[in-house]
Amino acid sequence: MEDYLDPRNAEGMPNLADSAFALDFLLSVKNGIRNYGFAITETANPQLRSILVKQMEAAIDLHGEISDLMMKNKWLHPYDFKEQFPIDIKGAETAVQIAQLNLYPIDTDRGGMFATPNK
Repeated sequence: MEDYLDPRNAEGMPNLADSAFALDFLLSVKNGIRNYGFAITETANPQLRSILVKQMEAAIDLHGEISDLMMKNKWLHPYDFKEQFPIDIKGAETAVQIAQLNLYPIDTDRGGMFATPNK
């Protein structure tokens, strides 16, 4: 990927973006569950502990829903490493390619021409 303005480089990006957002959401919810666990063990107030337990249970349910969505869309294969590994490699390669883009090229004149994505 050399030209971030070339529409060919946008092919498949919506699906990649959706899977990245879902994974970020999943990891954030997982972090929240861990924090609820810490908070529950640190509080001495039984009412507060009860509230935290209910919130943690809701977060666990949300984690399950997000995981199910990701598995349904084939973005996550928690039980099959051979299926998950290529997805993780592609995500890492895409991140490296994006990081290497020249976002401020010296010559920005495209002459009014844009490439047409291959179908």
